[in-house]
Amino acid sequence: MINKKAILILFILYTTRMFPQYIDSTYTNREDGRFLSTYGYVLSLLEKTKPQLAYNPHMSQPEFQNWKESVRKAMLELMKFPEVANQPGPIRLSSDQREGYILEKWEFYPLPGCASRFLVLKPQKRPDKCPAILCIPGSGRTKEGLAGEPGIFSEYTEDINSEHVTMALDYVKAGYIAVAVDNAGAGESADIEHYKMGSNYNYDIISRILLELGWSWLGYTSFLDMQVLKWMKAQNYIDTKHIIVSGFSLGTEPLMVLGVLDKDIFAFVYNDFLCHTQERAIVVTKPQKEGYRAFPNSIRHLIPSYWKYFNFPDVVASLSPRPIIFTEGGLDRDFELVKDAYKKDGAIDNIECHHYPKFENERNRLQINKLPKGLDTSTYLQKVNVDPSNHYFKSELVIPWINKIISKSK
Repeated sequence: MINKKAILILFILYTTRMFPQYIDSTYTNREDGRFLSTYGYVLSLLEKTKPQLAYNPHMSQPEFQNWKESVRKAMLELMKFPEVANQPGPIRLSSDQREGYILEKWEFYPLPGCASRFLVLKPQKRPDKCPAILCIPGSGRTKEGLAGEPGIFSEYTEDINSEHVTMALDYVKAGYIAVAVDNAGAGESADIEHYKMGSNYNYDIISRILLELGWSWLGYTSFLDMQVLKWMKAQNYIDTKHIIVSGFSLGTEPLMVLGVLDKDIFAFVYNDFLCHTQERAIVVTKPQKEGYRAFPNSIRHLIPSYWKYFNFPDVVASLSPRPIIFTEGGLDRDFELVKDAYKKDGAIDNIECHHYPKFENERNRLQINKLPKGLDTSTYLQKVNVDPSNHYFKSELVIPWINKIISKSK
């Protein structure tokens, strides 16, 4: 006869040895409250860290406005934008006719020794001054893909027949000027990935070097995007009162930086789920099958001291009262924080929140105020109402919204 009790004991011993999550060093059972595990200790430091500029719903209106300015100053400090003078102006490399629009390729020189490029899509028929949208891609995307063009190498070519990819092309077809950039280290600015890796760009090596130099990937790529934004504001055919920044996935991070630092931006398209990044690091602690814990994000997301000041929902709240659309949900808890900021500015109509179709019905969404520790990435995404298989540029939501806010503002 099988001894079920013996089998259970053996199973517990086996899993305790093979899967360290059964010995949870994210907590301590010592009477003095100390951690022997270094991981446990540093995680406890992270848990106790209260960002200095976390959004406070009890702020008075004057305090709220001062808080937004404090967020701007902190972001400027964190991004470490260099002061650069006497660089050549941007030049146009090519101009080609497409069906209903003109495609231009430009090169600019943001730093000594550095050249970068962007694409401009102009509707054939447009007013003298036309609204323009700066398009920032996700991690595996390129400016060429956003424009519906083949990649500079065949390995970089995306599904350019899909409107789920072609953000800039969708915008120009809707009658807007679209300016498409690459993320630093991707597409035309990549290294040798096209030989083996294709669009699996190696952001980590450039992030590591920048971090060693006291900068960061986000600081660098946002600096490049800011130079393109300044160029857009100097063009006499662009309606500078209606410049929008549209970010997909990874592109939402430079979007937030630009939004905080440039008060002239009219509106924002946030095409990703809204995430509380500090909490994500605290709760995604389930060990890998190899027996160690992995950080939930790569080092391209690392900005030293960021969590000392704020998290993503706080940063987005500081963009109030400018119009913003969210297309891929998150926790209602975080949206309520942002909505509260917009209410303070009397601009609640300027925020539009959508969830993945799977979670659009409120009854299908989890309502969580505090996530539990011990999650893996897949479980974390489920708990914050994310459907990874449907992560794409939601032009069906964005285009009508942009038409509406621009019409409303005229």
